[in-house]
Formats: sequence, C-alpha cells, structure tokens
Amino acid sequence: MRLADLATPALVADAALLDANLRAMSAALPGARLRPHVKAHKSTALAKRQAALGHRAFTCATIREMEGLAAAGLGDDLLLANEVLDTRRLGALDARVTVAVDSEATIEAARLGGVREVLIDVNVGLPRCGCAPEAAGRLAELARKRGLGVRGVMGYEGHLMGVADRAKRAGATSEAMALLERAHADVGGDVVSAGGTGTYDTNRVATEIQAGSYALMDTAYAKLGLPFQQALFLLGTVISASPAFAVADVGLKALGMDHGNPAIDGSKVWFCSDEHVTFSSDAPVRVGERVRVWPAHVDPTVAYHERIHLVQGDEVVGELPVDLRGW
Repeated sequence: MRLADLATPALVADAALLDANLRAMSAALPGARLRPHVKAHKSTALAKRQAALGHRAFTCATIREMEGLAAAGLGDDLLLANEVLDTRRLGALDARVTVAVDSEATIEAARLGGVREVLIDVNVGLPRCGCAPEAAGRLAELARKRGLGVRGVMGYEGHLMGVADRAKRAGATSEAMALLERAHADVGGDVVSAGGTGTYDTNRVATEIQAGSYALMDTAYAKLGLPFQQALFLLGTVISASPAFAVADVGLKALGMDHGNPAIDGSKVWFCSDEHVTFSSDAPVRVGERVRVWPAHVDPTVAYHERIHLVQGDEVVGELPVDLRGW
C-alpha cells in the first residue's frame, strides 16, 4: 500500500523518525531512568518497542491503559500517575501496580481496591492533583498505617513543559523539584517520579522521568529545539479549493486543539471546524491533493484514532494499533 492509498483523515508516523526518537531518548535516559508515559501513544505495540530498548516500567493516565499493558505482558512495574477513587480493577491486575495518592480519601480507595503500593503525589506548581509539600510526610505515614507500601513521591512540573527558553525552563524546574525534594525527605522511599518530554534533560532530581510525547512529537514540543523530530502527522485530502483558501478533511474530530491550530507546510491555517481545516497556501492547491497536517498536541490527537500507519517514504510498511483508548 502507498501513502496515497490511505483513506483520509489518516494518522501516520514516519517509521524511521519514530525509531530515531526512541533510540535518542534511550541513549539519554537508559533503562529505569525513563518510565515512558503511554498516554501519548496509547499503543501496546509502541510500548513493546520502548520495552525492547530497556524501559520496562511504564506510566499510565487511565485504568484502561494499565489493564492493556498488563494483558500485553508489560506489567513489570505500572504506575497510574493519577488519582482514582475506585481501584478494584487495578487491584485485580496480574502486575506490579502503583497508584498516585494525594489525600486520605485516595489512600483509603487504594487500600479498599487491593492496591498494595502508592506514590505520594505532590503539587510542585501545576494547579492540578497533588498534596501540599508539607502534607506529604503525614500522608505517607497514614498510607503505611493502612498497610500500603510507599515507594516515594511524584510531582509533575507540567506547567513548565512548554517554556521556550531552556535556561528559564531549567531554573523553574529546579525550583519545582526543590519542593519535591523537601517532600521526599519527609516521605522516604526510593522513587522520585517527575518530568516529561519538555524537561527530560533539565530535571536533575527525579530518579525516573515520565516522558511520552518524545516518541511521536508535535508542533508545540518542536518549538523547544529538542533532539526529537516530528514523526506524527495527519494525512488529509483537499476537498474544496478557491483562489483565496482551500479546505482539507482534517478537523476537530481528528485533532487535539488545546495547544492551538495544527500546521501545514507552506501554508497558513485559518481555523478548524468539525471535519475541516481551512488554510491558505503559498502555491496553488487543487481538489484531491493530499496534505500533511501536523498536530499541535500529540496525546489527544492519537486518542481520536484506531491506528497509526507507519510509512517509509510513500510506502506504508505497517501499523500500530491504538488499543489503549477509553477508560
């Protein structure tokens, strides 16, 4: 099959660039230094490629991701880096399961569901989940009294991932991680889990980095000058054209838009609607022409699709099922 044979919109990854990204990160963060976050690609097939490069521990965002990895034989060390109040499905898994907790309620939920190990989730500046750093020690003590193993702490500096200036990103990361270090001193344990693609090389505190987007990349991360290339794009077909603008069949139902408009080479994207992207181009565009639409945020984009087609040049050489979607 050729690229031109795919029905559009189609989610596509350049096989060579994907492989290069995986190997570059493996060289930078070998083995247990990286706990890949599967929410970025939601594919057990891609996770197996990461495991083959030495990364046997995984980060997940949903129970479904945990279940899928365990069923695929990738359950050596799974972390649900998210608070949940019904952990019964997790307690039933044939895998090593760790859950993030940040309150008495989530600790009790872990115990009741049969989860045996937790990380204390600490707020390091992102107003999302996580306890205050000064509360981490008390929660760790409570978890141990409830019979849970406390492996350490987790803190996600997600508010810093997109800071364009590397020096500023590094400085702010150090400040955020100082909070996590302080909490870790009170909690104990071997694990300090943090970081992401944007801070993988500036976070000096975490024992493991939870990067995920590096494998496929998007236009938001591409602006940071990281040593990973954009492997993922949407293949679209121009379905309407006029002298002023053209329209392709890649819209909101195929793209994550929370980081802004996608990009089309040599063109200016005007806006996206449900099934359409409207753009103007430097060169004439004809109906039926194929275009590559580069997403601004990889994670939600992948979650819209059932598979990622792998290509070498114009040849489709395989696919990665996106089999970890859902909850």
